[in-house]
Parts: sequence; structure tokens; C-alpha cells
Amino acid sequence: MLIREGRASDGDAVLGLWDEAIAWLAQRGQPEQWGTEPASSRARTREMVDQWLTEPGLRIAEIDGEAVGASVIGPARPAHVPPTALPETYLLFLISSRAHAGMGIGAELVARAAAEARAAGSEVLRVDCWAGAPTLVAWYERQGFVRSDTFTVEVRGLWHGQVFEMTL
Repeated sequence: MLIREGRASDGDAVLGLWDEAIAWLAQRGQPEQWGTEPASSRARTREMVDQWLTEPGLRIAEIDGEAVGASVIGPARPAHVPPTALPETYLLFLISSRAHAGMGIGAELVARAAAEARAAGSEVLRVDCWAGAPTLVAWYERQGFVRSDTFTVEVRGLWHGQVFEMTL
């Protein structure tokens, strides 16, 4: 597996991975995480991905030239996440292909994010996820994150999030 910096041409790959994940979650009866509408059909989501393509934090995981995962890191937390007093890097987005599940793609992207956060002088790497997915929460804990805060936002009803942090 190769993890490389994102390029301006990676938008379709990121949206494709996201569409795949949304379909998989909906099939499992978990539409609360990202809804049921494909990411590629949402103007706001396409705008967000387009912004990631112009910033330095996008990483793409590839196997034999195929995009199988993506992550985005940045120096600032999302507005809905409670602040921390420590210098931080925020893992804004993390996704891996369900067709390649179990290959450690997400773990490699997290390890890369942690290494880059350390190199940038951050003391903590933070991330959040939908709190209603116990297996996802446990996965983040297995990666070395600990639960820190929670939040609720109005997205398709009330959406409860779990914030994690990893001391670097």
C-alpha cells in the first residue's frame, strides 16, 4: 500500500469511496452516520471535497494504483467540536474501501496522520465519529485514541458525535 499526498484530480476517487461507504452503511441499517443519499450527489459535500483538493492535508491510500482510502488533516477542529488547550492536528476525514476491509488501510492513514501531526509540533491528534456506531468507536480506541468529548449537531435530526484524542 502506498499513501501519497492528494492531487487536484482525486475528487472523484474520494467521492467514490464516500458513496461506497454510504451504500454499505445503509445496507447495514446505519443511515444515521452519513444518510442514504450518495455524497457525490450533494452539492455541499462536493464543495467540501473540492476544498480538500486545494489544501495540503489530503492523503490517498492506493493499492496497485487504485484509491482504497483517504484522509484529511488540518490544524483546526470543526466548529461543533469542543476546543482543547493543547496544540492539535485534527483528522477531519477518514475513509477506506469496504471492498478492501481488513487490510489495515484506515490504521495506516491514522499512523500517517499522527506522524505528520508530530512533525508539525502538535501535542494531540483529534478525530470524531458518529457515537452510534460502537464498532467504529472501538476501532478508534484500538488505534490509540481515547474518548474525550461528545457533541450533538442538527444533521438529519440530532447527530451525536464522539471526540477522541491521541497524545503524540
